Amino acid sequence: QRIGLSGEGTDAVVILEKTPFQEEKIPDLLKKAMKAELQMQNDIYCTFYLSPPPELSEIKATVVYPATEKHIQKYLRHEVHLIRESWEDYQNITLPFIQSQSFSIQWVYNILEKKAETERIVHENPDPSNGFVLVPDLKWNQNQLDDLYLVAVVHRRDIKSLRDLTAEHLPLLRNVLQEGKEAIAKRFGVPGSQLRIYLHYQPSYYHLHVHFTAVGHDAPGSSVERAHLLADVIDNLAVDSTFYQKRALTFPLRADEPLFKKFQEAGKV
Repeated sequence: QRIGLSGEGTDAVVILEKTPFQEEKIPDLLKKAMKAELQMQNDIYCTFYLSPPPELSEIKATVVYPATEKHIQKYLRHEVHLIRESWEDYQNITLPFIQSQSFSIQWVYNILEKKAETERIVHENPDPSNGFVLVPDLKWNQNQLDDLYLVAVVHRRDIKSLRDLTAEHLPLLRNVLQEGKEAIAKRFGVPGSQLRIYLHYQPSYYHLHVHFTAVGHDAPGSSVERAHLLADVIDNLAVDSTFYQKRALTFPLRADEPLFKKFQEAGKV
């Protein structure tokens, strides 16, 4: 909590993460004197706990303030279950739940309307139907390419998630795939063959967006139960326009999430 002048506290979420090592700083890390505590030794193998100097001990802090109860719940550790959602489940359980929520995505519209983060835009296709904005994800500090992470946010506001996609959206998806790869190769020198390009289901917010991460980076949400490769989505829609209105989709839900409780109430868990 942050205590204001009135003495009342306002909730905040602070996420602390160790930043990845930067290759050029490794020699300094190995040369400089630091506290080393031996933890285990077995034959040729030793494990030490090191205390590096401050300039090599960066921690990234992400702050959400003021934070709602939903923000707080999002970042707490909870038991996770896998849900197998049929199209009927989506229509009867998930969609009504989405429509009943009022979780603001104004920050997404701020990016699209150039009210925020304009200096961070890597590429934009301004077409209102088939265009998008490509920006670095906040989880990437842009200091190294090993954990490269960008997000393409589409201009259209009528596509909530993978479930809404049909063959009508193929020009948009192909633009995101092709132009996104070209922009990242031009700006960061990373070829498309070294990118993992995917959509989440369920997404963390209901405005269509596509994730671009380095293949070697174990990015949050890149696991098989949540990530759908954009190239596969395009191929599936090219074969069957209503592919994602027919098939069952699996996704993880925390036990404390309201949507999980809806599936419980429906006897689906």
